[in-house]
Amino acid sequence: MTTTTDRAESITVIGAGRVGRSIAAAAEAAGLEVELRIRANGLERLEGRTVLLCVPDQEIAPLAGQIGGQAGLPRLLGHTSGATRLDPLAGHSSQGSFSLHPLQTVPDGETDLAGCPAAVAGSDSPALDFATGLAGTLGLEPFPVSEADRAIYHAAASIASNFLVTLEETAAGLLSEIAVEDPRAVLTPLVRRSLQNWTERGGAALTGPIVRGDTATVELHRNALAERRPDLSDLYEALALQTSTLAAEPR
Repeated sequence: MTTTTDRAESITVIGAGRVGRSIAAAAEAAGLEVELRIRANGLERLEGRTVLLCVPDQEIAPLAGQIGGQAGLPRLLGHTSGATRLDPLAGHSSQGSFSLHPLQTVPDGETDLAGCPAAVAGSDSPALDFATGLAGTLGLEPFPVSEADRAIYHAAASIASNFLVTLEETAAGLLSEIAVEDPRAVLTPLVRRSLQNWTERGGAALTGPIVRGDTATVELHRNALAERRPDLSDLYEALALQTSTLAAEPR
């Protein structure tokens, strides 16, 4: 079994996409022996190795099954999915399974992951210790997420990252429809300041008509959207309701 003193000296990364290449680069920079393989032909000679699957979520289970069907099993088998549990990896390694999910947007294969948080999990305590140590070796800041909480963890991550981009693109789209030139440039200072305020103050950073109780202005918003962009009315109402709830919480 793995022990708390185990530290990765080498790692095989299967999946040469953005996450796989970025993790491989971090491993190499940390002085680990790293082997980056494409998943189409990367399943040979894995016996005794630490293997990390950096593939789309739907490919984890079938790929793990193929690995488990080999004559020699890897020592440890892990994946980098935030939402996928460890169940698909069970029985396909000799000493346990783990996951390591960098909580970071990875736009390309050269993304610097140094200092970013990483959710870790393990099939047992030694496997979790190993995942925690590996994350630290790669320059990440590990924190544990239980199997039962994986989906809600990943939902939170998606709201914080993906939905933020969706909201800003929606706002920029509204400005472009009223002939504002370069809406992204116009909105960027506001967005940056709002994000900085939230980083420093949390919910106390809320400003605007809902927080002020300016119902007349909120009604102007509703009417304008109903006339110009009725497809966005439900989105506005949902966000307005959540903003009202946050604004009412004691600080």
